[in-house]
Amino acid sequence: MAKAPAVERTNDKPGMASMLDYRSMPGIADEMLDINGRIRPVWQPFVNALSRMEERELHERFSRTDRYLRDAGVFYRDYSAQGNTERNWPISHIPVLIDDKEWEAVSHGLIQRANLLESIVADFYGENRLVQQGYVPPSLLASNPEYLRPLVGVKPADGHYLHFCSFEIGRGPDGHWWVLADRTQAPSGAGFALENRVATTRAFSDIYAESHVHRLASFFGAFRDTLQSHRQHPDDRIAVLTPGPASETYFEHAYIARYLGFMLLEGEDLTVVNNRVMVRTVAGLKPIGVLWRRLDASYTDPLELDQNSHIGTPGMVQALRSGSLSMVNALGSGILETRALLAFMPAICRHLLGEDLAMPSIATWWCGQPSEREHVARNIERMVIGPAYSRLPFFDDNGQSVLGSSLRETAKDSIGDWLASDGHKLVGQEVVTLSTTPAYVDGKLVPRPMSLRVFAARTQDGWQVMPGGFARIGRSNDTAAIAMQAGGSAADVWIVSDKPVERTTLLPAEENFIRNMPGSLPSRAADNLFWLGRYIERSEGALRILRAWHARFAESADPKQPLLAHVTEYLETVDIDVEESVPASLIANLNSAIYSASNIRDRFSPDGWLALNDLAKTARRFQSKVAAGDDATHAMTVLLRKLAGFAGLVHENMYRFTGWRFLSIGRYLERGLHLTRLLGHMSGPDAPDGSYDMLLEIGDSVMTHRRRYNVNTAALTVMDLLGLDPLNPRSILFQLNEIRTEVEQLPNAFVNGQMSPFYREVMRVHSGLAVMTPENLSPAVFRQLEQDLEHLSDLLAQTYLG
Repeated sequence: MAKAPAVERTNDKPGMASMLDYRSMPGIADEMLDINGRIRPVWQPFVNALSRMEERELHERFSRTDRYLRDAGVFYRDYSAQGNTERNWPISHIPVLIDDKEWEAVSHGLIQRANLLESIVADFYGENRLVQQGYVPPSLLASNPEYLRPLVGVKPADGHYLHFCSFEIGRGPDGHWWVLADRTQAPSGAGFALENRVATTRAFSDIYAESHVHRLASFFGAFRDTLQSHRQHPDDRIAVLTPGPASETYFEHAYIARYLGFMLLEGEDLTVVNNRVMVRTVAGLKPIGVLWRRLDASYTDPLELDQNSHIGTPGMVQALRSGSLSMVNALGSGILETRALLAFMPAICRHLLGEDLAMPSIATWWCGQPSEREHVARNIERMVIGPAYSRLPFFDDNGQSVLGSSLRETAKDSIGDWLASDGHKLVGQEVVTLSTTPAYVDGKLVPRPMSLRVFAARTQDGWQVMPGGFARIGRSNDTAAIAMQAGGSAADVWIVSDKPVERTTLLPAEENFIRNMPGSLPSRAADNLFWLGRYIERSEGALRILRAWHARFAESADPKQPLLAHVTEYLETVDIDVEESVPASLIANLNSAIYSASNIRDRFSPDGWLALNDLAKTARRFQSKVAAGDDATHAMTVLLRKLAGFAGLVHENMYRFTGWRFLSIGRYLERGLHLTRLLGHMSGPDAPDGSYDMLLEIGDSVMTHRRRYNVNTAALTVMDLLGLDPLNPRSILFQLNEIRTEVEQLPNAFVNGQMSPFYREVMRVHSGLAVMTPENLSPAVFRQLEQDLEHLSDLLAQTYLG
């Protein structure tokens, strides 16, 4: 093996030399070194740059990557017996480098495979000659849950079954690539590949800038343009169909939708009317022409596919039959992921394409045939046996596969009986020895097994392979540890040229442009924005009352004094326990705000998401560490400042369109309710001394009161300022003014020249308060106003959110 490269030293400080001693890292030569032990040319500049770095510098670079991913809110969802949790995206900081000439051969093999898969699925749901002519056993279709009979004979509207595929590929130590699995159902990971690229360049921006690394934007731009060409009507929308926030890859769905400018929808957002798929929006039903499906096919239509699905849309299959909808990929294409199908791919390729597979599949034997069963049994030591109908490679199937070499001798002796009885349900696959790539672990570069997930998109010029993708890196030398759920990590893949590459962007190059208005707002998104506004304002109201309560408690240490006792009575009516310095109900409101925001990640800025999560984390941290009195007062002030920071981000950055209006109406409505209830409770004739001063403090209006009134705090001045002053952003009338203004701009505020029932009710409530004087504001008036505001919330839901 060749010696490690020369390392440049600065002031005799240790660089990366100890980490780049390849002689102490057997196996790392698979990716970084050639068969003669020399560093591959594509790696040489990167290795030289690493060699000049001190360990501290490398840690600082990796910290930039980790910080970017945290700030961007990139997460992966883990599933376990204890439930599912979000964890930070498991980045492997060292990218995988591949020469673009080698990548041309990989791309050629995958394009051939994509065309082959298109021909296979077209046959399965068409004439079915592959089964008739003996190239595919009938049971692989007849017994396969992924073979969707309602789709037989249904031809895609755009003429193609497959539009976006991914391939799990691996390279052996000898340098040859093979396909481990095909992904055609709802391929995931393209969005994560983009984020890996952005995150990794944070660490190696200087190296990346000097290297001729192929960019990813042109791949997505070409696919976006192709989907737009599939629209049959000018008013058709394009959408990404997601299972929802519980999906392990939901972040990616939201990211892709935002990156490409598509709507992000769930099944409940859609309905089928006259064989056309429509999205429920606040402006009524709008047509969907193209759906990029990110959920399994069987869940899409509970009427004709899986009746137990709660995330699908009844009538979706009929819409596809009518030809009014293009879907990426066609329903039923998941049949191509069947593990046993790999055994028949070489013969099918020669039959359909007249050529051998350019990139072979991992060696696979379907055990439903006598000779194949015997071969697997004879060679059990180098076999993995797993479910024939599984759609996952063995390292992803959560232990369903059995490694032959791990069996006891008695089990090996009986393997033939097992295969004879259940062979049609099983496949044997040759144990793969994956090449390794450098990974940074505990301060050193160590070899770890690697597979690549590569993406191919059908464009108007044919299939195009993403120049990169992402690598799955094992957490140990065990190939089975590559899976993300098993603790594996993901690395960026750099396809490097020896000459400059084109730098592309998704931004239009034309000087002339059309300013398109944002698309229609789905009702579910409006609902989440409305309640996000309400939960945030509800949290702020609670914080302001609690801060005032604890400030006074710090002075007297007597919770039973009349003023504190009176406020405590009110807090109990809104489920706030003052014995908890940071009440559980406050945490619940913040968690509800996060949940609402999580449902609209495609419409919510990363900065806003980060600020909201930081607010909730701070509140949880205070929950067990803050004592009543001064400490709690300080804690409430800190939380209010963080909440104000979040509100400021939203206010300054959110586009003033329909979504903004629902968020704002939620805030104004909740603030109005908060003030109405509080004034009704604390302004009666039995109000204790200090009530009006406390109301001004809670309403953040102490200084304004001093400037506007030449008298001390009194009932009428407080009622005027907090109830009826149209210029005070904390008054009830101000909230109704703003609600009226926003409602005027909502779709269908006027119907046939007349106010909608909702708008009419807003005007009635607003006018009723606007003509009042402070003397009229009694507890009874506040009770009626509270009912009116609650009724406005119900009417808004009936009008726009149903």
